[in-house]
Amino acid sequence: MRFLDIKTDFAFKKVFGAADSKPRLISFLNALVYDDSDVKIADLTIVDPYNIPLLKGMKDSFVDVKAILSDGTKVIIEMQVLSCEGFEKRVLYNAAKNYSTQLLKGERYDLLNPIIALTIVDFVMFDETDQYITKFKLLEKDKFIRYNDDLELVFIELPKFEKELDTLSGVKEEWVWFVKNAGSLEYVPETFSQDVKGAFDVANQANMTQEELDIQFKKRDYIALQKGSLALAQKQGLKQGIEQGLKQGLEQGMEHGSRKKSVEIALNLLDVLDCETVARKTGLSVEEVKALRN
Repeated sequence: MRFLDIKTDFAFKKVFGAADSKPRLISFLNALVYDDSDVKIADLTIVDPYNIPLLKGMKDSFVDVKAILSDGTKVIIEMQVLSCEGFEKRVLYNAAKNYSTQLLKGERYDLLNPIIALTIVDFVMFDETDQYITKFKLLEKDKFIRYNDDLELVFIELPKFEKELDTLSGVKEEWVWFVKNAGSLEYVPETFSQDVKGAFDVANQANMTQEELDIQFKKRDYIALQKGSLALAQKQGLKQGIEQGLKQGLEQGMEHGSRKKSVEIALNLLDVLDCETVARKTGLSVEEVKALRN
């Protein structure tokens, strides 16, 4: 038994963004976004449900699923597999854009509904903490007074989640483990909740058409190629940095040695020659020779 790599756009949207994904998405969001809340999601509507795709270009390295909760809150779920410059700003921009475009011209601001941006990344974003889930809201800087709850950013950093299968506790950890590891598993864990088991069923390659499998494999290979290109660029950059550092170090060392020799010669000549002559003989400035004499 083999499963799709959930970190690809095809698999992620098939599991969480299809027309029949509502129960799985509700469980997923309740576990990851509303885990510390007494209020849970009872219902939602998936915006533009994802149907089995037409294979478009391979340029996208992120995916998103959008849903509107029963209270009007819009949730934007994004899976990002490759780090890129300005990504943090893009997450904030997308959340702010979805918030601001709710109103038509002349409509009241009190009609605005909250936005939650849930971003799952396959790289480390925040070195300041070991937590694999971080949540951000608008707070006063000193007293941490909440401005309001209309804009919330939630991040899940998969590399920080290092738990093994037999140490998982609760449906939250089951979902994160599923997204991170499903593509390398060959069986469905018996201890998992029914909603997560259902996600495994959807991701089972045995239930795919050949066209779907071709799409998945091409997406996965594209991601692997991009990661390889990034690793190569970093390796080449490191090599160039080391070579440049060695060159600069050698030049600075030679310059320092030459200057040291000039100072030694100047000190030996100060008793027999004037400062201007010592400067010409050693290459030091007259001011430097005068400082040595003093």
